[in-house]
Amino acid sequence: MFSTAFLTNLPKTIPSLPPPPLHSFPPIVPSFSLPLSSPKSRHHQGPLRHVIRAIDAAQPFDYESQLHTQYVKSTSLKIAVIGFGNFGQFLAKAFARHHHTLLVHSRSDHSPAVRQQLNGPFFADLNDLCELHPDVVLLSTSILSTESVLKSIPFQRLKRSTLFVDVLSVKEFPRNLFLKYLPQDFDILCTHPMFGPESAKSSWENLPFMYDKVRIGNDEERIKRVDKFLDVFAKEGCRMVEMSCFDHDKYAAGSQFVTHTMGRVLERFGVESSPINTKGYETLLDLVDNTKGDSFDLYYGLFMYNKNSLEQLQRLEMAFESIKQQLFGQMFRVYRKELFGSAEEGEEEERIRLLSAPKETQNGAPVEQASVDSERLEGS
Repeated sequence: MFSTAFLTNLPKTIPSLPPPPLHSFPPIVPSFSLPLSSPKSRHHQGPLRHVIRAIDAAQPFDYESQLHTQYVKSTSLKIAVIGFGNFGQFLAKAFARHHHTLLVHSRSDHSPAVRQQLNGPFFADLNDLCELHPDVVLLSTSILSTESVLKSIPFQRLKRSTLFVDVLSVKEFPRNLFLKYLPQDFDILCTHPMFGPESAKSSWENLPFMYDKVRIGNDEERIKRVDKFLDVFAKEGCRMVEMSCFDHDKYAAGSQFVTHTMGRVLERFGVESSPINTKGYETLLDLVDNTKGDSFDLYYGLFMYNKNSLEQLQRLEMAFESIKQQLFGQMFRVYRKELFGSAEEGEEEERIRLLSAPKETQNGAPVEQASVDSERLEGS
């Protein structure tokens, strides 16, 4: 508190200060001094200076900062990603962009990549991961290893309402595994992002994301949890397609499996770029580039664990044979014409002339018909 004597010693005018510049952060701290009469001492040889400083940074008690933190916590999920291969890393980065907490487990030690890309923990032991009670357990393993990985998870260490999600390229297979091994209280969401790190490296806009809510609890929290998970893909711009696992496999066999098959056939065939590539040929080269990066285990899984794939493979083989027959048939006709052209042409012309000649009639009926009628009458 200042004394009354201090007020009498204030100067009559205090120079106005310019406003602090607005373009810098933190702001330049304005200050000015007020001369105060003070008895001379060995500590204070001149007038005292009182500095006024402006503090414009967010403090721990700042209300806006608290609201933002509460909002992030209310909309975030604790997601356990099991399987940290190329596709698992691809999805984990998207979850991190949307402020979800990530817990990662994989057969191989990916702890350096997890720390660098996600700034999160890596768990070599599934027991340690499950004891942190994730809201969502996401299986991003290969199709062939899904069952063994699922059986290795200590379900007793998880919350009884945990949501299990898969992102496999086949759907009835993981759906049946989930229903077989998961406790009845666990929720099940089967999904298939119809894209990958290569096809969606620039954007997810309008790319299809298929999902099937196989088993979701009725309470509001569990419904909201599913919506929060799906919102990651919706906010990235995906075209959200709700579809049963049965329908997915039917459509995927005719699209995804055929695409992978043609890509692998062309790769074995050995297509190469040339100085005169057409647009169509460039499309084939792109197809080979997109499919050759995937493992054969993935392709085998598409065939082995989708009951519709065998039919599609047989149809491809029949279509190829039909094209061969059409080509060879046309070739044989050309060769035959060159070898027997003059004789066969004469026979063909005579046959056409007879077929196109007007028929003689007898009593208004064709000759052939009249003879038939007379034979019928004689027989009666």
